[in-house]
Amino acid sequence: MTQSDSLRAFGLYIDGAWVAASDAASETLYNPATGEPIAQVARATIHDIDRAVDAARKSFDIGSWSQMRPVERAKVLEAIADVLEENTDELAELETLNGGATLRKSSWLDIPVGIEHLRYFADLARQHPMQSLPYIDFPSPSANAVWREPIGVCGQIIPWNYPFLMAIWKIGPALAAGNSLILKPASLTPVSALRMAELIHEADLLPHGVFNVVTGPGSLVGERLTSHPKVDKIAFTGSTEVGRQIAEVAGRNLKRVTLELGGKSPVIVLPNADLDLAVDGAIWAAFMHSGQSCEAGTRLLLPDSLHDEFVERLVARVEQLVLGDPLDLTTDLGPLVSAAQKRAVEAYIELGIQEGATLRCGGVGSDDPALANGHFVRPTIFTDVNNRMRIAQEEIFGPVLSVIRYQTVGEAITLANDTNYGLAASVWSRDLQDAQEVARAIRAGTVWINDHHLINAKAPFGGYKDSGIGRELGPNALDAYSEIKHIHTDLTQERTRRIWVDIVTPRLDD
Repeated sequence: MTQSDSLRAFGLYIDGAWVAASDAASETLYNPATGEPIAQVARATIHDIDRAVDAARKSFDIGSWSQMRPVERAKVLEAIADVLEENTDELAELETLNGGATLRKSSWLDIPVGIEHLRYFADLARQHPMQSLPYIDFPSPSANAVWREPIGVCGQIIPWNYPFLMAIWKIGPALAAGNSLILKPASLTPVSALRMAELIHEADLLPHGVFNVVTGPGSLVGERLTSHPKVDKIAFTGSTEVGRQIAEVAGRNLKRVTLELGGKSPVIVLPNADLDLAVDGAIWAAFMHSGQSCEAGTRLLLPDSLHDEFVERLVARVEQLVLGDPLDLTTDLGPLVSAAQKRAVEAYIELGIQEGATLRCGGVGSDDPALANGHFVRPTIFTDVNNRMRIAQEEIFGPVLSVIRYQTVGEAITLANDTNYGLAASVWSRDLQDAQEVARAIRAGTVWINDHHLINAKAPFGGYKDSGIGRELGPNALDAYSEIKHIHTDLTQERTRRIWVDIVTPRLDD
């Protein structure tokens, strides 16, 4: 069977129709575990991006979605969630084939959690967009209300590590608030988002032009969306470096931005921690999805009193992890997303050795022939790490954990905050009051106590410092996709009582 016969082909989804790129360009996607081709995806041109923006602009201005009653938008989002839920198994398999996530993770976490988050956004949409303010009697009696209205056209750029979940985080609140949008999936992992678009299209649930999906390189699609004068807002999840570029370009037009960027999250084990819980928790924090998470706990801070025993247990447990075919439910860790990502992570492992850290397990290369065709990196642990080392300061985005000793809890807090990032952290302790005090001292957007990675749709997510601007999720998620309008209604009808008008037009004497 030829490649064109065997591969699934995806076009661009623009104005309610599937179309080829204007120059018919496409690219092949490969399974990161095997190197085998899995799909062909259209590669958009500037003309295609402009078509998608024009479609979104027209749909917004017409108002069939933006002016729809919030409760009706909520029903549509619930219907979309139902359609996605009916296709959970297929979406999970696509997530695994395209991005290398283990099937355990994609079928138990990524797809179900994404669908539940969409239902949460539907609930938010049901809230009336008006908020009444308390009665005001000075300088004149007035009724006041704050209205939340959609921003307009939103460009949404998502990363390759959680393609389905990140798509939901972007399109859910944007649609709930009444916006039209252009979704730009990551070039490496667009398949689950494209299949989502197919399912929404087949169900015919949204007016044409409200939801568009355009694939292609970030240097083309992302830059055009960010600079396009008809795009009112950019939401981006990805690296801090690219986030800075987006903020700079968007700022020239005062375009609204939400940026969820990188992290170097500390895992702080307090001296009274439950070791059984904390050892497995540290593994979960660092190695879930092979470390390819912005909030991954890649700096493990251990007190002297626990360090040696903790590391011994940790290394023994990590060496038992199964690295292999992500479609096999017995696999613990799958591949990295690409050959380039594997090279980058292995370069950091070599750097850690050069910096003087002690390699306790893992490292570069593997003798397992079953892994030869994929982008696999063994879970790697360094001890004797100084917090100034690059492996302790820079986001690696792979299964590499740096273990750092501390003497006092105050020192641990200082080390935890000694980074340019501030996305997340976790604290491990039997004493919840002690853990709460440490959590409040950490400069990070999310701090878990005795857990990590658990992101709840009802709680805001985002970072301090170089980890981004704004928050996603939570009850205020719609605010990031809304303009706020204050309407003041004066309740007096007598001109004589409006003495402030006399400043400009004094009354004539009777």
